[in-house]
Amino acid sequence: MDEKLSALGQTIAAALAGSVTGHAVSNGELTVHARAQDIVKVMRFLRDDPRCQFVSFIDATAIDWPARENRFDVVYHLLSPRLNARIRVKVETNEATPVPSIIDVFPGADWFERELYDLYGVLITGHPDMRRLLTDYGFEGHPLRKDFPLTGFVEVRWDDSVKRVVYEPVRLNQEFRNFDFLSPWEGTEYKLPGDEKAGGKGG
Repeated sequence: MDEKLSALGQTIAAALAGSVTGHAVSNGELTVHARAQDIVKVMRFLRDDPRCQFVSFIDATAIDWPARENRFDVVYHLLSPRLNARIRVKVETNEATPVPSIIDVFPGADWFERELYDLYGVLITGHPDMRRLLTDYGFEGHPLRKDFPLTGFVEVRWDDSVKRVVYEPVRLNQEFRNFDFLSPWEGTEYKLPGDEKAGGKGG
């Protein structure tokens, strides 16, 4: 199987020289690396070429590498029922460089591209409705970036006194920051419920 996928990767790389920058087979999966500005051309070839026929769009997501200059890997997954094979296509981009939309090739990518913008801040050009998808109106930041705080920036709650949802800055009270960092192998000096059961002979 790996030999077939490797041969397919070589075929794709040869047909899309300049647009595809590399390919690899790992754990029975083919990954193709492409230039972001050529993603529409690459997707159209993978869908239409009789040697590929990746006609089924599965998923689009991203991976955040904050220390890298192009911090995002935008990742697309396709399926070819004819070949009984899957392919992963990766492109690199940063916070300021947009990636062309592929919905003219795969209309099912519509909400996935909106999610890429909403959760990662990846800019998509050519999309007809580039609005946030999962977060609230006026939400600040992109929650799946690795530099986004786990607590978020604001707390959303229902205020019964004003009878509406209110947004307030997140405040962490000091008592929630006191943790017991004693080694579990050393044990604690205080008794926990159930400790008396382990105190007997042979316990």
